[in-house]
Order: sequence, then C-alpha cells, then structure tokens
Amino acid sequence: MAGLEIRDVTVRYGVSTGSTRGGDSAGVTAVDGVSLTVAPGEVVALLGPSGCGKSSLLRAVAGLEPLAGGSVRYDDEDLAGVPVHKRRFGLMFQEGQLFPHRDVRRNVAYGLETQGLTRAERDERVSALLDLVGLAGYEQRAVPTLSGGEQQRVALARALAPRPRLLLLDEPLSALDRQLRERLAGEVRSALVETGTTAVFVTHDHAEAAAVADRIGVMDRGRLLQVAAPGELRAAPASDRVAEFLGLRG
Repeated sequence: MAGLEIRDVTVRYGVSTGSTRGGDSAGVTAVDGVSLTVAPGEVVALLGPSGCGKSSLLRAVAGLEPLAGGSVRYDDEDLAGVPVHKRRFGLMFQEGQLFPHRDVRRNVAYGLETQGLTRAERDERVSALLDLVGLAGYEQRAVPTLSGGEQQRVALARALAPRPRLLLLDEPLSALDRQLRERLAGEVRSALVETGTTAVFVTHDHAEAAAVADRIGVMDRGRLLQVAAPGELRAAPASDRVAEFLGLRG
C-alpha cells in the first residue's frame, strides 16, 4: 500500500542524562507507542483534547521532534536521519506564517522557486491553486490586507504548490471563528481531494475532523484509542473514553 506508516512511535520531552540518582531521566512521554497508516490520497484526522500528543506525533512525522522509539516510514523508506527539508512533506499551522513582504502570488510560489520551473509555469500553478481555494485574481494582493480566512486559504495554496507527497496540518483553522471554521473545513477537504493529496490533519474539534477526514484517529494521553471513519466512530466508539470525548456520554 505504501503511503505513511507510523510504527510504535514514542516521543518524550525533558529527557536528560546525569540525574541526581546517576541514571537517565525518562522525561514526559507525549506520544506512547502509536502505530498508524495513511494510504496514498487518504486524509486522516488526529482528534483529541489539548495535550493528548496529537501535535507531537505530527511534528515527529515531519522530523521536527526526535523519536524516543519506533519508526516513521513513507513509501517503504525509513525516514530516520532524513532532515525535514528532504522529506518532501508540506506543513501548515494554526498561523499561516505567510511572508508579509511578499504578495499573494509570491507567497504561493515560494515552494516552487527551487523546482526549476519557468516564471510562466510558476504563475500557472499559482493561478490554478488560488482558483482552487476560492481566491482567483488575488495574486497581487498584499498579505496584511487579507482576512484571517483568506490568509489561511493562501497558506493552504502555498502548502499544496510544490505537490508534497504528504501534507501535515496542525490546527490550521483553530484561530478562526466557528462559522468560518465550518465553511473552511469543507473547502480544505475539497482542495485535498481535488489534488489527490495524502494528509494528516490535527484538530480538537469533532465536527471539523468529520468534515475533513476519511478516517479519524482519537488520541488521549499519548495513545491512539481508535481509528475509524467518522460515521463508524460515532456509531461504535471503542471505549467509554472515546464516547465521552465525542460527547456521546455524559
């Protein structure tokens, strides 16, 4: 099947050596032996409360956090030792982290500038993506003049522009108001499906996860409790904790 394969991944923070007892300090375990696969073209949401380990797992996949155990593979390649910039993964965060000194076109084109494309080819790709995210004609707009929702659309277009083999989205809509989040969740889903992008989407919002993902993985205290399609998850939660988090039990 290839795609993304996470095997028994553990992430710890605060690990140190030479503790007062002369041994190693194990630190705090943020991700505790998680295994998960994401098929090519599939969108999987990691859902859970704040501090459950979902963002730490995403960062470990990206190569931004070292693994204390387990492995991350993509298309059967072990990514141990592969730096972030060579994994060919796209990243999108809560704050779009756009470049304020670049207009919309140059923001979206940023990841294309090292791909050997001509200016015409870059402009064609930028225009197609802006059309995809509902911002056709925004190429010359200044970033500070855009609304929060428009900025996140530009950030999504920029993340998709280099055709990443995997897109990692960490709470990309959480800074927006609920009505806008609900609308943009559907738009993010449409853009990912239209481009055939494999993606992992981190959120704490049940409705957002259901709107975006083919499958949802519920996390709590560093562990992956259940992975299922949105309808299956609500119809047959695997545990009381999953049901409680989904609001199915008081």
